[in-house]
Amino acid sequence: MRGLDRLIGRIVAVAKWLALPLIVLLLLQWPLRDLLRSYSREANDLGQVAFALFVAVSVTAATRAGTHLAADLLAQRYSARARRRLNQIGAAVGLLPWALFVLIAGKTTIVSSVRDLESFQDSGNPGYFLVKLSLWVMAALILGQSLVDIFRPLAADDK
Repeated sequence: MRGLDRLIGRIVAVAKWLALPLIVLLLLQWPLRDLLRSYSREANDLGQVAFALFVAVSVTAATRAGTHLAADLLAQRYSARARRRLNQIGAAVGLLPWALFVLIAGKTTIVSSVRDLESFQDSGNPGYFLVKLSLWVMAALILGQSLVDIFRPLAADDK
């Protein structure tokens, strides 16, 4: 599980840098459209891919930081061990089955999109399959993080 935890941590660390090209692409759309009268659609399409991947990873990043799906208002009075157990139960009962469902239910749509290298409808630019593939990226990361959370050994101060 440590290897999986490190891998997810690296993916999260790298993906946070997608915010910079995303911001640049969003800012460039209007000048490209209004001043150069070209490439604004390409900037928009690349921005959509960056945004989809950024959001896909950010769900797991928020969970790892303890800022996502945290019911701390009531649980702050519980012992560290009880909070840890609630986190494990939530991952096992809620997140893990949901991630598996998304992986399975999205198979037909995502596989066909990747196989056909689906393009953006409005512009015809390649890469729309990456937007759809980001759904699997999100589900796979949530699945992996759930496994890490479920099977992480209790720390000495949690016992």
